[in-house]
Amino acid sequence: MPQFIELKNLEGELAEFRRRTAFAAGFVLLLFGVLFGRFVYLQVMNHEYYYTQAEANRISLVPIVPNRGLIVDRNGIVLAHNFTAYTLEINPTQVGDLEATIDALSQLIEIAPKDRRRFKRLLDESRQLAAIPIRTRLSEDEIARFAANRYRFPGVDINARLFRRYPNGTLASHVVGYIGRINPKDMETLEENSLLSNYRGSEHIGKTGLEQMYERELHGTTGLEQVEVDSGGRAVRTLSRTPPVSGNNLQLHLDLRLQEAAEAAFGNRRGALVAIDPATGGVLAFVSKPGFDPNLFIDGIDPPTWNELNTHPDRPMVNRALSGQYPPGSTYKPFMALAGLELGKRTPQYSISDPGFFTLPGNSHHYRDWKPGGHGSVDMHRSLVISCDTYYYQLAFDLGIDAISTFMRQFGFGARTGLDLEGEAIGINPSQEWKQRRFRQKWYVGDTISIGIGQGYNVMSLMQLANATAIIANKGVVYRPHLVDQIQDATTRERRAVHAEALRTLDFKPENWALVQRAMVDVNMPGGTGHRAFADATYRVGGKTGTSQVIAIKQGQRYDAKRIDERHRDHALYIAYAPADNPKIALAVLVENAGGGGANAAPLARTVIDFYLLGRPIKPIDAEPIPGTAAAGEANAERD
Repeated sequence: MPQFIELKNLEGELAEFRRRTAFAAGFVLLLFGVLFGRFVYLQVMNHEYYYTQAEANRISLVPIVPNRGLIVDRNGIVLAHNFTAYTLEINPTQVGDLEATIDALSQLIEIAPKDRRRFKRLLDESRQLAAIPIRTRLSEDEIARFAANRYRFPGVDINARLFRRYPNGTLASHVVGYIGRINPKDMETLEENSLLSNYRGSEHIGKTGLEQMYERELHGTTGLEQVEVDSGGRAVRTLSRTPPVSGNNLQLHLDLRLQEAAEAAFGNRRGALVAIDPATGGVLAFVSKPGFDPNLFIDGIDPPTWNELNTHPDRPMVNRALSGQYPPGSTYKPFMALAGLELGKRTPQYSISDPGFFTLPGNSHHYRDWKPGGHGSVDMHRSLVISCDTYYYQLAFDLGIDAISTFMRQFGFGARTGLDLEGEAIGINPSQEWKQRRFRQKWYVGDTISIGIGQGYNVMSLMQLANATAIIANKGVVYRPHLVDQIQDATTRERRAVHAEALRTLDFKPENWALVQRAMVDVNMPGGTGHRAFADATYRVGGKTGTSQVIAIKQGQRYDAKRIDERHRDHALYIAYAPADNPKIALAVLVENAGGGGANAAPLARTVIDFYLLGRPIKPIDAEPIPGTAAAGEANAERD
């Protein structure tokens, strides 16, 4: 059979080829279009963004931490300042084996176990991927040794850092406070106050005292530096710089020499003292003994030292002058006397016959006077001079607790004074409403009796007591106490005064002020409870002794310090202002567990007033003999 040869359809195949070629060409063009579109997107539409990203690889923005402001006393003596030192730092993100690196570094530079512990703690607390110090304050020899071996330690470098220094150590430590490393809680606070950006690069912030209270003034404004870096992240050159603005300086009312004298007068005893300029409310001395060294906290305090500070029985971290709360004892009596006069419950001539105790009507319980057998006939003037308890038991009964509470609020009892430090205690200015709210119990008449002599539910801070004493010295003018006198602008050097702020004036009768002030002067004259301390003073001083119980004494028992644990003995108190006719200083003193205020607190006040008014040097005062012993002599005549 004949074979048929199938002829190819050349036209069809050609058309099919052309279709495939066109499709391929279109697909290729589409791909080129996509690439071109991406090119336009990257190089035209997002040019600025990627240019910035590229520049970020080349340029680093480095925050410049500002100098922290200085703190100086009224005479310009420095309480807190800065210095520059070199620090060995490790960037954990650039180091493979941290332990091996630290071990190798320790062959060049001494790294103590405490340095390792601090580094580990800071590493755990680190809030950002930043360099962490392993050693601070390097010597020149240590810097040279590391510089010669730097190539061996990628991610490790030496940087100059600002450090805070408190040159006076424990002196005025509770006033100045300290700075510490910024923790997560500080970060939250800064963020809430929109201040976080100003703390870029900063590692420290004020934690207590003036360092905390005036943080915004002291910190300053962070600067910024544009630095070109190489592939290893090392600076090549500076492109631009916005300098930081240093923090403002604080000048205080505080007289550091007076502060030193007051702390020396305490010796090794526990207690507190606050001295105020009555004319301005400026705080001249602010003592809480014992104190602590704020330098311990700058680099991060090690756990053993922190534990020792917090568990020590003398509690050096407690600000006794501000947050300590104590019964005022008989230092409360001048205020009670004013209440009796102003509220019409007493006249200057009114007197009682003191048998040595007070008994509530229909009650057999005796509220004893400090003097067995009593003082005989006692009017208001004499009640203050000899500190007659019975007189004030009766007065408290006649006034009633609510009248007492309302009157005492005028002197700031039961409220913060407004001192420019954090942590001020409110104290307790008791009333019927207060007891019901606090204990869900009614107020009993017996509760009122102890209030009359500054005991019972009545507690206050020494700051409140000193401020109230200044009000008596001022005959009713009430100032807000303050530590800072002036703030100096770091840039212009101009000074901004913290003006004395007279809050109000107590509108009492002039003759009532005069009676109480005369009696307070006679407290320090022969026959008064403070006369031994001021026997040869060349100026007149108004004062009042006080002794406050730490533990209650049972009915029928007498106080015997020899039979009581030292820390359960009475506190010694004394309030004073001098000179009496033109007060330049008002103060309150408390010596914990020291016994009688006339024997143990008044002499301390005398030495401080002598130093301030006369410039006399001060030596620590030895503790007086325990009240109740034969060796105490005249000091044992009374417990105030």
